[in-house]
Amino acid sequence: MNYDVMVIGGGIAGEEVAINLANLGYKIIMVEKDYSIGGKMIHLSKVFPTLDCAACITTPKVSETARHENITIFTHSEVKNIERISDKEFNAELVQHPRYVTNDCTGCSICEDNCPVVVRDEYQFDMVGRKAVFIPFSIASPRIAAIDIENCILCGLCEKVCPADCIDFTQEEEVSGITVKSVVVATGYNLFDASQIQRFGGGEFKNVVTAMQMERQLVPTRPFNTVLRPKDGKMPDNIAYVLCVGSRDKTVGNPICSQVCCMYSTKQAQLLMGALPMADVTIYYINIRAFGKGFNEFYQQTGDMGVEFIKGKVGRITEKEDGNLIVRYEDIESGKLKEAEHDHVVLSVGILANTDYQSMFNNKAVLESDPFNYVKQTQELCCPPKTSIEGVFVAGTAAGPMDIPDSILSAGAASAETASYLRSVKN
Repeated sequence: MNYDVMVIGGGIAGEEVAINLANLGYKIIMVEKDYSIGGKMIHLSKVFPTLDCAACITTPKVSETARHENITIFTHSEVKNIERISDKEFNAELVQHPRYVTNDCTGCSICEDNCPVVVRDEYQFDMVGRKAVFIPFSIASPRIAAIDIENCILCGLCEKVCPADCIDFTQEEEVSGITVKSVVVATGYNLFDASQIQRFGGGEFKNVVTAMQMERQLVPTRPFNTVLRPKDGKMPDNIAYVLCVGSRDKTVGNPICSQVCCMYSTKQAQLLMGALPMADVTIYYINIRAFGKGFNEFYQQTGDMGVEFIKGKVGRITEKEDGNLIVRYEDIESGKLKEAEHDHVVLSVGILANTDYQSMFNNKAVLESDPFNYVKQTQELCCPPKTSIEGVFVAGTAAGPMDIPDSILSAGAASAETASYLRSVKN
């Protein structure tokens, strides 16, 4: 298989790069490890500071990417052993993992309805269950079912009820070689695991959730009808946000700011004021970093709506018998230790580097990392997309923490540099 560019990652940055280059006539192969393209943005409710619908922005982008004649997409797949074989070409191995469902699947969900196995749904961040055979989410692309073979009990019900005869348990991993002229790394980021900071009770207290779990309760495809406390299903009256969980913290190995936590927490606070008009919302922060266009106005507007901002460093969260939570914090302005009771706490977790790219290149072509494990930008000021390997470029949060507009801007720069490189190679 021969292509001009391999885009690794099907999130908003990868899609932007692929579409830009495909519109110039280049042949693109997009490799996404998940069952669907769309990345993390497709799971969000709204974007800050405009509160535009996130799915309304990213779904047309997903559709355009999937239907473009110059873009070939491989989902549930990985890239290995990327190697430069000449001044003009790279070789790589494409590993396609089995879905155990053929591409003829119509997405009717009959198999899902009849499956007897229920496990936690990672696309709803473990708040509800899904079946062992499942369609990842309602607007997945491609909308093809997949079988979680690790949890499947091989009862055969899905195979019996499938009207299109798409279930295929004989599928095996396929490895094929590909040749490309350039590579764009758009592998995105990972969320910080809140359970690493045990004093906050993440993963231990049911009414302590992460920001992404709260985000999923605010989207139209939410798991519940409204925002609920996980422990007892009650609507919360007093919600607290704890900022900088896993960011600006050397003890957990992430001393840098994640750049998005302040504003996504502020956004969620506004959305909660609409979803739960009688609820009180408090945000505990160290510093508010509202650096983008309209960000500071958005922050001030949130305070005017009644959200309480407390400049304080949270030290510990404990749970009462009724499920309410005691937040113990240092009030920075007064210098005193204080406690406050809330019935629901949201941990605003930071973002970490996705280090998958480190295993994609063989020993002859090592892609360098920066001190925080993001892809190193060798010419950060004059040419940010360039990496330590000529012909390999980086886009989006694979290069460092950034919000959605900056990710799209980064992708635009990466596609421009890639096109320039391809023209130089051709000549």
